[in-house]
Amino acid sequence: MSALSNLSPTVVIRAARGSDGPALRRLADLDSHDRVPAGDLLIAEADDAVVAAVSVNTLEHIADPFRPTADVVDLLEFRARRLRTA
Repeated sequence: MSALSNLSPTVVIRAARGSDGPALRRLADLDSHDRVPAGDLLIAEADDAVVAAVSVNTLEHIADPFRPTADVVDLLEFRARRLRTA
């Protein structure tokens, strides 16, 4: 086993775009939400998959319950708060 296999995946934080709709709906279903949060969204991607999303407007979030996403959600909320006050 390589020492690199123990590293956390790279996480990319970006604004959601229209093509993210299906991935966001799947994420909402995984997280037992009946809908995707409203408003402008920031999303986090890891291993080429959307793992969390936060509404810039309300800070409501959805996240993959099968991955350790608490730190990622905290980062998304931090960035969303910064965008709200800018």
